[in-house]
Amino acid sequence: MSEWLLSIAGTPQGAAMATMLALISAFAHAVFGALQKGAHDPWLSRGAIDLWLALYSAPIALLLLPWPSVEMWLWLAGALVLHFGYKLSMALAYERAAYTVVYPVVRGIGPLVTVLAAMVIFAESYSALQWLGLACLSGGILLLALRNLSEERIDLRALKIGMGWAVVGGLAVAAYTTFDAAAIRRAPDPLHFLVWFFFITSLDFPILAWARYRRMATPPAPGPLMLRGAIGALVGFVSFGGIMLATLVGKVGEAAALRETSTVFAALIGWFVLRERVGPRKAALMSLIALGAVLIELGAAR
Repeated sequence: MSEWLLSIAGTPQGAAMATMLALISAFAHAVFGALQKGAHDPWLSRGAIDLWLALYSAPIALLLLPWPSVEMWLWLAGALVLHFGYKLSMALAYERAAYTVVYPVVRGIGPLVTVLAAMVIFAESYSALQWLGLACLSGGILLLALRNLSEERIDLRALKIGMGWAVVGGLAVAAYTTFDAAAIRRAPDPLHFLVWFFFITSLDFPILAWARYRRMATPPAPGPLMLRGAIGALVGFVSFGGIMLATLVGKVGEAAALRETSTVFAALIGWFVLRERVGPRKAALMSLIALGAVLIELGAAR
């Protein structure tokens, strides 16, 4: 399958595949974020998810696949650092602010910075229609965050700190998306690299979560937490694996922008699952985000 993916990279078929992968990744990432923010402490939720990611991928990486080359170890080490920074910023943001405030800020900043980075690093170019689509998409996402922010009734200082960490998270998204795209393009076998990627980048947060769990006066029951982690890990494979494969066969900036339609899915999850309010203004902004995604795709076809 790796050979087939490499063969369609940069072709119209690859572009269509990248679109499909980015949209699937978008939905999966919205579910992933809701699982981390949901009923449990976000540090414990992410730790449980990463534990299962490591458990799922360890047998394949350690027993079935060849060890990475020295160059790939360096790429994996860089991915570990960048993804740890992202996970840390998200846990700190979710700890202080609502899911529907934090998530749009992170996802609105990410594609803008990623597109600019992709233009420099991968020499990608975009049409005027795609820039308009990106403005609609990121602008709608950030306006959605402001709308959600106006409805918050929590401590102002905690909210400001949470928003600050959300901005850091958005920059981290751009950094790891660009870095991961470069890494998987340099890998001799993209799918082998993905397995090692999930194993290596999942070793950090279980340690932090375990230390936090032990310090809690009334820690939650491990059963539901582990179930959430097992489900979240499967979703994580689709979310992070999907976007990395999308950047392999298509444009990095386009894939990153389309993935941020996850904000629409996140708003719907927040509404139906987490019982957070969604009114007509939010619905209009969600439509603006969707319009941006459509314009990005129409611009790519010109």
